[in-house]
Amino acid sequence: MNVKISMQANGAKRHATVPPMKRLLDVLRDDLGLTGTKEGCGEGECGACSVLMDGEVVNSCLVAACQADGAEITTVEGLAPDDGPLSAIQEAFWEYGGAQCGICTPGMLIASADLLSKDPRPTEATVRETLSGNLCRCTGYVKIIESVLAASRMQKRPAKKAAKKGARR
Repeated sequence: MNVKISMQANGAKRHATVPPMKRLLDVLRDDLGLTGTKEGCGEGECGACSVLMDGEVVNSCLVAACQADGAEITTVEGLAPDDGPLSAIQEAFWEYGGAQCGICTPGMLIASADLLSKDPRPTEATVRETLSGNLCRCTGYVKIIESVLAASRMQKRPAKKAAKKGARR
């Protein structure tokens, strides 16, 4: 028996009628057309399918569709608007070579964006620890870590307070 589920996916209300134990990964890719999220291992070990669900990083291959009913989901497509510039983390991955074959990239971007939203200036050790659940078979992580640290520098910084009118320089 199929169930109707609703979720906010990348800011848009989305609906699907699916078997209750269908994986969130498959709902996102097959039913909602959000194919940026990749399947790596299908067992929750590699992090390639990571998405944000109600503000927490989850492996979408381990989440049943019915668990996502009513949830707010952010996939890699939701990190930047369709018609806008790339997010700082996407720009840094592009600029610093953090993306290699592309299988781990969506999960790395999601985990990194989550980290930077919670800790805008992480240390290298924090980046390494955060990404330890995301496997990359191409890079040895050097370019990925450089990309995350670069993104932390690229993010908008608080505006400096304007000098008072008439103040001496």
